[in-house]
Amino acid sequence: MKLALFDLDNTLLAGDSDFEWAQYLIEQGVLDREVYEARNQTFYDQYRAGTLDIHEFLDFQLKPLARHPRVQLDRWREDYFRRKIRPMMTQKARDLVASHAADARAVVTATNSYVTRPIVSDFGIEHLVATDPEELSTGEFTGKVRGLPAFREGKVARVEAWLADLRLGWSSFSETWFYSDSLNDLPLLSRVTHPVAVDPDETLKEHALAQGWPIISLR
Repeated sequence: MKLALFDLDNTLLAGDSDFEWAQYLIEQGVLDREVYEARNQTFYDQYRAGTLDIHEFLDFQLKPLARHPRVQLDRWREDYFRRKIRPMMTQKARDLVASHAADARAVVTATNSYVTRPIVSDFGIEHLVATDPEELSTGEFTGKVRGLPAFREGKVARVEAWLADLRLGWSSFSETWFYSDSLNDLPLLSRVTHPVAVDPDETLKEHALAQGWPIISLR
């Protein structure tokens, strides 16, 4: 049995679903442009630089989910997927996912599961390990995170917890892959047997070259 793990933003997607979700809400007038646009860019720049405080970011990202009824959020998410996400889903990314059709497959992303679940489903990937927003029994969101964010070392812990729920572990697989663009994913890239840098940032590119990891492009 083999396992293929994929980062989502700037890896399978030619862009960042987190960033674009906030931009979409700004464009719809849901979030104040003057207040949120600069902060959205700042958080994105911090992520790319490897300096992001994940809890500060999640407070920014998840609070808007708690301010609106779930039915309205679902409408926005559907429109966001059509307008923002579909143009970022390249054929090369779909071909890569298809090349692992015989393997167990999961997207592992720091972006929240509410935003990313439809994207992962559209790629035909069976499993999602993501940062989970806290929900009430009614399905409404609290604006807080539930459990450990799937970020940096948290991605490794969340993948291992997911595998344990399936009564599996790393040793259950003869080969494991993880595809990512980001220096933030070095902990999980270092855990699999086949780490692959995808259109990597400069730090990851240098690390991949030093370690002899494959570097590919999905653009």
